[in-house]
Amino acid sequence: MRVMSQPVGLPEVVESDLVRQVARSLTAAIVQGRLAPGAKVSEAAVARELGISRAPVREAARLLENQGLLRSSPRRGFFVRELSAADVDELYDLRICVERHAAVAASRRLTPETRAALRRQLDLMDALAREDDPATSVEADYQFHRMICEAAGNGRLLRLFDGLASELRIVIGLIGRLYDDPMKLARAHVPLLEAIEAGRPDAILAEVDHHLGVARREVGLLVQSLSPAKPDVS
Repeated sequence: MRVMSQPVGLPEVVESDLVRQVARSLTAAIVQGRLAPGAKVSEAAVARELGISRAPVREAARLLENQGLLRSSPRRGFFVRELSAADVDELYDLRICVERHAAVAASRRLTPETRAALRRQLDLMDALAREDDPATSVEADYQFHRMICEAAGNGRLLRLFDGLASELRIVIGLIGRLYDDPMKLARAHVPLLEAIEAGRPDAILAEVDHHLGVARREVGLLVQSLSPAKPDVS
């Protein structure tokens, strides 16, 4: 007869699927701008709206805090993290490094199947732009860049990109505000894919630098414009 192991002090299992569902719902609300930077995330209000108890909401908030989307304040609760222009600059500095390497590596490993998948993603972005659905469009934008990292064939690089994605979620929610014409966001990716298809590293690096450099500059300026003005103490 097999002897059962003794308890080792493991914590009680939480309703993980429910926690992840709540986390996904809150993430979507942040990306879509329904929860703006600095907004309070009320556990009671979220639980009431979702028809669940507060416990999974609290666990989901802690998860998003670890991912950099929320911040907690003692005795005040959780708030959507506010990114500074310096935060955005650091994120894009690292993102450009990652995606430069990924795009060149992806071009060397490009298969007809991968090329077709990237082309379909551009078609999807174009269709979403025509429907004027900015929240879904910027999410499709993120997926396009992730597909390039995935095509690079480096698991660690992909995990690094995914790690950046948590904080970039807030930035992604701002990207949709950069273009009065929603088609510009979709069309901005065409030269990058064409450079990858052509397999010329110099052109690929130039397109990555230009594509992400424009977003880096414009998102930084947008974050500065959204920041509350500091009182004049002179």
